[in-house]
Amino acid sequence: MRSALRHRNFRRLLVGLAVSQAGDWLYNVALLAFVYERTHSAGWLAATTAARVLPIVVLGPLGGVMADRFDRRRTMVVSDLVRAGLMVALAGVALAGLPVVLAPVLAGLATAAAAPYPPCAAATTPRLVPDDDLPGANAARAVVGMGAIAAGPVVGALLLLLGPASTAFLVNAGTFGLSALAVLAIPAGAAFRPGRAPEVRSGVVADIVLGARALRSHPVAVRLLGADVVCSVVYGMQTVLLLLLTRHLGFGEAGYGYVLAGLGIGGIVGTTVAGRAAASGRPRAVLVGALLVLAVPSALMAVTPWLAGLLLWAVISGSGAVLVEVLCETALQRELDEEVFARAYGIALPMTIGGIVVGSLVAAPLVALVGLTGAIIGTGVLAGGYAGIAALPRRSVGRHRAPITPVIVPDAAAA
Repeated sequence: MRSALRHRNFRRLLVGLAVSQAGDWLYNVALLAFVYERTHSAGWLAATTAARVLPIVVLGPLGGVMADRFDRRRTMVVSDLVRAGLMVALAGVALAGLPVVLAPVLAGLATAAAAPYPPCAAATTPRLVPDDDLPGANAARAVVGMGAIAAGPVVGALLLLLGPASTAFLVNAGTFGLSALAVLAIPAGAAFRPGRAPEVRSGVVADIVLGARALRSHPVAVRLLGADVVCSVVYGMQTVLLLLLTRHLGFGEAGYGYVLAGLGIGGIVGTTVAGRAAASGRPRAVLVGALLVLAVPSALMAVTPWLAGLLLWAVISGSGAVLVEVLCETALQRELDEEVFARAYGIALPMTIGGIVVGSLVAAPLVALVGLTGAIIGTGVLAGGYAGIAALPRRSVGRHRAPITPVIVPDAAAA
């Protein structure tokens, strides 16, 4: 990571990511608090959370298409400015006492406006650092994400203590403004040039299909993406199961918060070895090892009655999960052709986020079926089972790139 951070333009991109992601997490706390204060309804909280997550799952492929069609610097800045405007509007809803239904609507629009940002950032990173520094750069981006998850809610809670929810919304608007300035500080040019050739014209559906084909044609990338999705499913299950476990053991919501923080700390720890892991000459063994680092402690949580033990297992499992994430990100950037990378990434990212949603939804039925202990052990079995699949020999070996063949599909939204 230190090597990657020597590159000034990458540091600027990282600053933009850091402030906007921290703002997102602090505003999420204020958003849910505001909605609950106005409605006193768990159903409204669930609807608001869905509005925050589902747009990126649904619109992620479209975001990847945009990142491959338009100048990425301009696209990222527009995304930031639109989200800043929506946060100002959300603050207006809170201050003026407007109908609470506007809160999840505006939150959903803000998430939709963010759809092209991750593909743009992921596609730009390999152009800002040399290939040798790419794993470290992705590890640094992962640290930013984990740090935002850890620090953002704390800052959001403090802002709620000091003032109304509208203050947090306005602060988040400011973070998007700072993010736009950080991106604008990077010189325009080749680093932000879209991947597709300007003379290639096809419809939106055709672009999405081409991104999916590019993913499918690279066994290494597919295997790593599958591992990342499994890690997301495990995390989604843990968000439910660990709350039930800490309550059952008498640690309450505070214990739940500590264990989740342990997962975040573990994620930061995992990034410290990500660069060496990605450079290993035995990538399959590294992937299997990372999955087992997630699987074993996740299962051991089921039979650990001490909070200190749960925290230890959380740190270890969190490090394995983030190591898989960094390996997957680096493999996608190296394996996929630049001309299709953003479109493929626009499919891969929603798959991982969707894994969190799926995991959270299946956790409760699984508890009803096999009990809490069995469900927690199941998280380890899931990750360990995929480790076994990843250990199987590949049918094809080595890196290759998918041929870039335009797919002509009639589409009203064709460029």
